Amino acid sequence: MRISERILFALILGATPVAVPALAFDGAPVNQDTAIPVVSAQPGAVGALKKAIPPSGSDTELTSLQYAAEGGHPIAQWKLGRMYADGDGVRQNDLLAFDYFSRIANAHAEDSPSAPQAPIVANAFVALGRYYLNGIPNTKITSDPERAREMFSYAASYFGNADAQYDLARLYLKSAGSSRDDFRYGARWLGLAAQKGQHQAQAMLGQMLFNGEQLPRQAARGLMWLTLARDSATPDEAWIKESYNKAIAKASDDDRAMALQMLEHWVQGRRD
Repeated sequence: MRISERILFALILGATPVAVPALAFDGAPVNQDTAIPVVSAQPGAVGALKKAIPPSGSDTELTSLQYAAEGGHPIAQWKLGRMYADGDGVRQNDLLAFDYFSRIANAHAEDSPSAPQAPIVANAFVALGRYYLNGIPNTKITSDPERAREMFSYAASYFGNADAQYDLARLYLKSAGSSRDDFRYGARWLGLAAQKGQHQAQAMLGQMLFNGEQLPRQAARGLMWLTLARDSATPDEAWIKESYNKAIAKASDDDRAMALQMLEHWVQGRRD
């Protein structure tokens, strides 16, 4: 379903956005309003498609994906977006990736969060948010943290996407001049993402709790989160392992014992 004309009209006039409550760090609603963001496809993106295709034996598969993508299939659009974003089998082209992710977001923003394609739609919003956050060099996509926040906020609130919740938390917590409310929202989004198993959120939350950084110090709980994050960290996420190593070296015997109990309780809760 495409974004309805009614919603587009409301956005243009600045009417009240669609309200979507998010769970707070302490279980209470985070009273934020989330409007469906509208993404504009970039001119020339589709025209650059043929130039981005290398001559190879995979042309048939690529053409099939393109055909399905042009027919509006979100899975094909997502696969192509990731291929161009990563340079996987094609010449890396962030503008084309942006275009494919934009198609998904604009066509499926109102899909039910329980729909089969919902994870793909949410991930498309996350990908767009990261592009808006960092910009795409030599294109019209410049760094726009506020636009990025809109993308992350929608995926985090409406679809409940843990990666979006983590990225949104970082924006609230790390932005210059963050207010007390900003930090409160950020901490809550971070806690929600950590509870869902997002290991980067677990690492960041664990570090904050263990060190007492802007949160009351809870060394054992912080060590628990850092342990979970360490076990899920990828080889290039050295910062997570370093945070864990520093914490475990500083932790008291009581902190370690309590963290182990919390960890066992966490694992048991995930199994139930």
